[in-house]
Amino acid sequence: MSTYVRDGPEIYRRSFATIRAEADLDGLDPVLERTVVRMIHACGMVDLAGDVAASPGFAAGAEAALRDGAPILCDTAMVAAGITRSRLPAANEVVCTLADARVRALGAKLGTTRSAAAVELWRERLEGALVVVGNAPTALYRLLELVEEGAGRPAGVVGVPVGFVGAAESKVALAEHASALEHLVVHGRRGGSAIAAAAVNALASAAE
Repeated sequence: MSTYVRDGPEIYRRSFATIRAEADLDGLDPVLERTVVRMIHACGMVDLAGDVAASPGFAAGAEAALRDGAPILCDTAMVAAGITRSRLPAANEVVCTLADARVRALGAKLGTTRSAAAVELWRERLEGALVVVGNAPTALYRLLELVEEGAGRPAGVVGVPVGFVGAAESKVALAEHASALEHLVVHGRRGGSAIAAAAVNALASAAE
């Protein structure tokens, strides 16, 4: 049996040190830097930094919203499960409506996916919330439609859906949307629930 590191804090220390040594983090403000570091830690790909883009006010705005108690609206249970509750600065509510009994019928009525239909149930809670989309491009598209329809503006959007159909396009749509929502995206096909939850955990607390 080979020897291996067993000390949890030491594993984290070495991991984050390796990421900072290998990833191109130049030009990132401190909050966004730690966010990107955690996102890389969640996927093991240091080149992810090259695909990450954020609006100028995203990091500070999202961090402030969490401190002020904003709810976190998640597109999947996996994103919600990955958020470390002990890191949340104001015992923020973590919400995922995908399993709501109304979603399936609503999706059929609207002719869309369950993920997009679940976003409909966020309508009254969007104002000032932190929205986190880690899986479904259709959820991100529906969010943008809701904003166009006059729903409340979230404080920030972590838009990192993953996949081959609509994922890359939905993130471009968020970044270029006329509403100029504060946003964080991973351009291209990459993304996912683990990366999305890691971003929230970094925004919630500076502790590594």
